[in-house]
Amino acid sequence: MSVATWAIGDLQGCHAPLMRLIDRIDFDPAKHRLWLVGDLVNRGPDSLEVLRWVRAQGDAVCTVLGNHDLHLLARASTRTTLRARDTLDAVLQASDADELIDWLRHRPLASFDASLDALLVHAGIPPGWDVETTLGEARRVEEVLRGSDWRDLMAVLYGDKPDRWSPALSGYNRLRFTINALTRMRFCRRDGSLDMKAKGPPGSQTPGLVPWFEHPQAAWGATRVVVGHWSALGCTRRANLVTLDTGCYWGRSLTALRLDQADAQPVSEPCRKGGL
Repeated sequence: MSVATWAIGDLQGCHAPLMRLIDRIDFDPAKHRLWLVGDLVNRGPDSLEVLRWVRAQGDAVCTVLGNHDLHLLARASTRTTLRARDTLDAVLQASDADELIDWLRHRPLASFDASLDALLVHAGIPPGWDVETTLGEARRVEEVLRGSDWRDLMAVLYGDKPDRWSPALSGYNRLRFTINALTRMRFCRRDGSLDMKAKGPPGSQTPGLVPWFEHPQAAWGATRVVVGHWSALGCTRRANLVTLDTGCYWGRSLTALRLDQADAQPVSEPCRKGGL
């Protein structure tokens, strides 16, 4: 008998909707598993409470890193500055800040479950990468984040280049491409390079761009990829794709989907703008 495994979309510091949704799906960390698509923090009002709750669930919860989570690490490393819409001060000033930051930087960029044939990442899989490549390149980043020199990576985290994959990439260029692809990507160009500017729904992009999951070089096959990040997609389900960012912070909803049941229907909790 399969273990009930739920996936929930981007939280972005929205603790109250998360607790309402957890009650609705009757999540029990002693019996169930929960996948979170990343972006646990920022923009919403309660990033500290979200981090504390997720960490307290132990191995019952698997969360990957999103771009906002990496931004929190960059802020904690003192290698980047405050942004206008950041709501991270409560985390950075908390009595348990060091423990939370240490826990966060040990989260994966990608996680695969063979029993579900499902791959969890925040944003997507770049053209040409299969599951094995995705996990391998994610591990390169994870090893640095978990090491003593992680702050040096935060110092060179930001930037849109390189925007095209090559096995010849090395050093921080290789790590930055992986981070951008797995945590920031929405559209790609026909030549396989990443576009980091367009954010609208599919169909709104300029000529020459294609959603990452429709790129002709998509290579992850039948494995189901579970992502968030792109709120314009809402909750989308295909044979090999689940998208779960339904815009909680923006006043739409927070959505959960059970992954171990083929006919499961999404459960959505309405949210007020601002993550309440």
